[in-house]
Amino acid sequence: MRAYTAHARAAALSALAYRGNFLLSLGGVAFQLVALLAVWKVLLGDGAAQVGGYDWPHMRSYLLVAFASGALVGTFVDFRMSHRIQSGLVALDLVKPVDYQRARLWEVVGGVWIEIAVVALVTGVSIVVSGPPDLPPGPELALFAVSMVLLVPLKFIVVYVSTLACFWTQNFVGVLWARQAITGLLSGALVPLAYFPGWLATAAQWSPFAGLTSTPALIFVGQASGRHALLLVAVQLGWLLLLWYAARALFGRALRQLTVHGG
Repeated sequence: MRAYTAHARAAALSALAYRGNFLLSLGGVAFQLVALLAVWKVLLGDGAAQVGGYDWPHMRSYLLVAFASGALVGTFVDFRMSHRIQSGLVALDLVKPVDYQRARLWEVVGGVWIEIAVVALVTGVSIVVSGPPDLPPGPELALFAVSMVLLVPLKFIVVYVSTLACFWTQNFVGVLWARQAITGLLSGALVPLAYFPGWLATAAQWSPFAGLTSTPALIFVGQASGRHALLLVAVQLGWLLLLWYAARALFGRALRQLTVHGG
């Protein structure tokens, strides 16, 4: 365990050392929040109008959760990992007495605490400016908290699996853009999944991407409650376990592509 906590500490120190890049990355997510709030404020007015079951107070709460989920797991773990794979430095990681996948997860955990602080700051400013959002009842609030906790390893494993593509390709930027486009759309980070065509909304809601934004957001705004909320969290956990072990199998195949100094 000490080896993994050392990875977490190193990741946190790296985020603080390169705080300009770190804050710029989170600033992009915060700018997206401000832009989406402005757009939906115009579309929904002061609360009288509803679109797809969302009025302005519900949409504002939804976008705050979407911002929080987008800000988490953004400490450049994919760039570090892709660079080490493409440069061959991953060979040094493989000889360390730690599990490669778990070590990358702990690097994410190390940076999450700083991201949570930034999320709390931005949310606090939003509350001061616009007032506090309506909180769900106690059971749903607990499920929302569980969903947000599950979001961290789920988002990590999605990032991790996509970054493993670097064992087969020399260009990570294309993989990154593709992942961001797919997750941004199918997670509900840009618009709620309720606005999608019926077949696409259903497919997206039961995909692993819904757990990255839609599931916690729906629970928080009251669009999912009781057994429905519990089912969505169970699906989120199921995808986490499935992708975790699928990633381990994929990593074994990826290592066959590794070539260091011709060997």
